[in-house]
Amino acid sequence: MRKLFFDTYALIETVAGNPNFLPLAKESTIILTQLNLMEFYYQLSLAYGAKVAQGYLERYEELCVPFSTETIMEAMDFRKENKKRKLSYADCIGYTVAKKSGALFLTGDKEFKDLPNVLFVK
Repeated sequence: MRKLFFDTYALIETVAGNPNFLPLAKESTIILTQLNLMEFYYQLSLAYGAKVAQGYLERYEELCVPFSTETIMEAMDFRKENKKRKLSYADCIGYTVAKKSGALFLTGDKEFKDLPNVLFVK
């Protein structure tokens, strides 16, 4: 089974029922970080209310993997190297965690489209 890091974009598209993301969610081992969970909760609470957002937060919480101080430094170095792309802190952590975990970084964020170790889906 393929391991994928679902960034916030991928999580939202999965919940929205995007047919390009649903098979990936069913056929993959999913990992994410609490930073993505935070962004996910925020977006869902805006769109569907806090109660719905909390339900998803509780469901996805078990998929979170921890990250180290070393990962933080690597992620911020990656962000500096790609400053023109205007990548978020959470996405840079996620991208780095994915690489270190042997997972592909799943996103629809165009800023990641041409980077290695990315599965770009719209």
